[in-house]
Amino acid sequence: MSPEEPLTGLAEILHTVAGIRPADVTADTLFADLGVDSLAMMEVVVAAEDRFGLLIDDDHWSRFRTVGDAARYIEQASTIDSTR
Repeated sequence: MSPEEPLTGLAEILHTVAGIRPADVTADTLFADLGVDSLAMMEVVVAAEDRFGLLIDDDHWSRFRTVGDAARYIEQASTIDSTR
């Protein structure tokens, strides 16, 4: 997976879940600034799990402050998963 794929995927997921324009999403964008509350965040996590074929533990996703935090987690988790 390229480093851009998780960020691009998350931007598309945020568009679907919360109506946020993908162009407004960068690695530094705070989920709070996008108006993503805990319920919407759960929808984002489920959609990301489906899209990227991984499970995101509650302890991890609750720490995501920026879209980049989530993208880095997805990239690292997919790298670990692909080595198994």
